[in-house]
Amino acid sequence: MAAKLQDVLAQAFAAEGVDTLFTLMGDANMYWSEAMSRLPGMQVVNVRHEHCAVAMADGYARATGKVGVASTTCGPGFTQIMTALAIAARASVPLVVFAGDSPMLASFYLQQIDMAPLAQATGAHYIPVKSHDRALDNVREAFHIAALERRPVVLSVPMDLQKQAYPFMADYIPSTDYLPVPQRPLPDPSLVERLVGMIAQAEKPIIIAGRGAKLAGARAAIEAMAEPMGALLATSLQAKGLFEGNPFALDIAGAFASDFAREQFAEADLVIGLGVGFGSYTTESGYLYPNAQTVQIDISPRGLWQGLRTADLHIRADARAAAEAVTAAMQAKGVSRPGWRTPALAAAIAADEPDRKEFAIAPGSVDPRKAILELDAAIPKDWDVVIGGGHYFGIAMTHLRGRAAERYHVVSDFGAIGNGLPAAIGVAAARKDGKVLLIEGDGSLLMHIQELETVRREGHRLLMAIINDGGYGAEIHKFRAGGLDPALVIHGRGDLAGAATGFGVRGSTVTSLGGMGRMLAEHQASNGASLWDIHTDDTVVSRPYRRIHYGEA
Repeated sequence: MAAKLQDVLAQAFAAEGVDTLFTLMGDANMYWSEAMSRLPGMQVVNVRHEHCAVAMADGYARATGKVGVASTTCGPGFTQIMTALAIAARASVPLVVFAGDSPMLASFYLQQIDMAPLAQATGAHYIPVKSHDRALDNVREAFHIAALERRPVVLSVPMDLQKQAYPFMADYIPSTDYLPVPQRPLPDPSLVERLVGMIAQAEKPIIIAGRGAKLAGARAAIEAMAEPMGALLATSLQAKGLFEGNPFALDIAGAFASDFAREQFAEADLVIGLGVGFGSYTTESGYLYPNAQTVQIDISPRGLWQGLRTADLHIRADARAAAEAVTAAMQAKGVSRPGWRTPALAAAIAADEPDRKEFAIAPGSVDPRKAILELDAAIPKDWDVVIGGGHYFGIAMTHLRGRAAERYHVVSDFGAIGNGLPAAIGVAAARKDGKVLLIEGDGSLLMHIQELETVRREGHRLLMAIINDGGYGAEIHKFRAGGLDPALVIHGRGDLAGAATGFGVRGSTVTSLGGMGRMLAEHQASNGASLWDIHTDDTVVSRPYRRIHYGEA
């Protein structure tokens, strides 16, 4: 009996190294998903919302570096994933979405919609499968583009075509056979010489490393470059933790920088970015270092981005290769500067606190900053931490410490909430070790709380810390800053612990601090998932929000 196209396509996905599929099945993708489930070693995760299928694949890809795979049915199933596709596109996450399409030969189909413009509007690539002859080529192209260009690809396959017998021998060559050998582009020697000349004149240089430096494994090379320059180190949001433990590291640059770090940036006379976009958040729209010359080193440098002039000098190169080349050139020219590097400054960096302001905390609630500090102290440093979006996000990212960059997974690339829980499930599916912490807001959790059932069913030992201020915190503080009544965005804390219990997850309510160490031991002993509903005072405004929305200096 001849194999059907859906079976051949499933085998092609397996040949691409796919071992995990996140899917919500409908008419247009259920038979292919079933074919995937029959393949040896294939883990099929059935989710409760299509957006979450793609968000889980996104988290899985971020955790593993592999191409994540999700699947939806056509029409309303597909339209649900636009936000998740946009997030993956903005974050340069490689994904392939198998999107079942409406039947080609039907004169009318209720769920028919033109998927191409929707996918392309998000920044995803779109490939329609139109015939048996090109079907396997289309799969190969999808994985090739996802891996090479680091972006999501939608592969649409009509449901009636999937069911047809495949008339050829299934001879599939995976995309990995076609991918270029990974390379580290070297910088132009003349531009390196020019940069070394700038370094030789600089008194207070700072290096900012971004996601590109993280992906390039450039920490050691950048630290070696910074030493003879006397430079301080900082990261973009997406590279947080890259220089963890270095005594001259200022943590995150820009919107989430501490007051002390801002003071140092204000004095900088040279800022060098490695593998970083120099966007508006990292540079505070150019105001973070007003007196500095700027250099951007990146594999795709942009002179104008997010409405800003990114740098005075651009060097096209891999972050690690460039750092090594600059270090060698400094050594050859005998360039060595003390710069910032004194024991007194190292001590000041070690003593820095992200936020010292005191707030009166209402009974039955806790200061969210202190809650994050206790959480950070309780959770082992080898755990992965997934952070969603919302007001609490600025507190979490400024107060977490002691973890390597690859342990942070920040899903804020499109400014959307509701993505933390599914992303954490994707990371948990990749890790399989029970060492995953989700820090999420209450409003964000409630957008996709149904996935707690997926957590229980899949047996993930996921720990979820919900920073529950009883409303949409970002809007609460923006309303108050503007002199408006925030009642419209305050919905009350509800009983999130009870809701979690209803889904089969251990739920606990936290209204005072000091017990997270014990609660962690109980979570680990349970060998299941736990949700901590942490009731936080909604009058505590994060330092980034106080600066931006309240005008606090």
